[in-house]
Amino acid sequence: MESGNKNTKRLPRWMKMQMPKGESYSKVKNTVNKYNLNTICTSGNCPNIGDCWNRGTATFMILGEICTRSCKFCGVKTGKPLPVDWDEPNRIAESVKLMKVKHCVITSVDRDDLEDGGADFWADTIKKIKVVNPETTIEALIPDFDNVKENIDTVIKSGPEVISHNLETVERLTPQIRSRAKYQRSLNVIKQIADSGITAKSGIMLGLGETEEEVLQTMDDLLTVGCKVMTIGQYLAPTLEHIPVKKYVTPEKFEEYKNIGLKKGFEFIESSPLVRSSYKAENHVCS
Repeated sequence: MESGNKNTKRLPRWMKMQMPKGESYSKVKNTVNKYNLNTICTSGNCPNIGDCWNRGTATFMILGEICTRSCKFCGVKTGKPLPVDWDEPNRIAESVKLMKVKHCVITSVDRDDLEDGGADFWADTIKKIKVVNPETTIEALIPDFDNVKENIDTVIKSGPEVISHNLETVERLTPQIRSRAKYQRSLNVIKQIADSGITAKSGIMLGLGETEEEVLQTMDDLLTVGCKVMTIGQYLAPTLEHIPVKKYVTPEKFEEYKNIGLKKGFEFIESSPLVRSSYKAENHVCS
């Protein structure tokens, strides 16, 4: 339960989360610790860490755990990042093999301090995972790279099966919660991914003050640029310093959005309160 602030709200019953425990959870945790890896599961305070780690899956976060941006919704640390660790791709590739991961999700902090935004590191990581794990499919959940097409293209050419870039929220609220990213810029990134022939994916959070009309418009905007997969989840404030939750959306409303989105033309939609962008990502490898 969020507490200590008059603007916070008591968590509804449907927001109960699985406790992080079990044999598979312990195995993933030990592997992450052994190879000194970062995961968005822990850095982003993901509510599904128990569920995903017990299924033997994790979303690896490359390029350190300190982001150069300070978005109002995100629990990842912000500040001056440490130097790039070029051995990290090797450790991730070996971890994927050890964990017997069939579908691997990679994300990263924003690295605006790097000339290419980390694009070459991204490509190196994806290629090394594929060399060590030729049967493993990969989803790359990328930042916007300031919409520098060459850098996005570097990731595309490394060959992941899915590339995801999150809009996070509706257009009206974007300036309030995203520190540098812009709505149209993100749509441009998604269009470049889709135009390449790779499955394009994106996600948004609900409960920030958006209207139903704005959610449906966001769906239309994503479909227009070629997005095939969408995730919709409930926003949860990581700390009292982050933007507060305006509303807890009911599971029934999430289901309604899922049905609407599928009718509009998405191939996959994951939509429920605890959904996060990489939740059950193994289902999103489109033909």
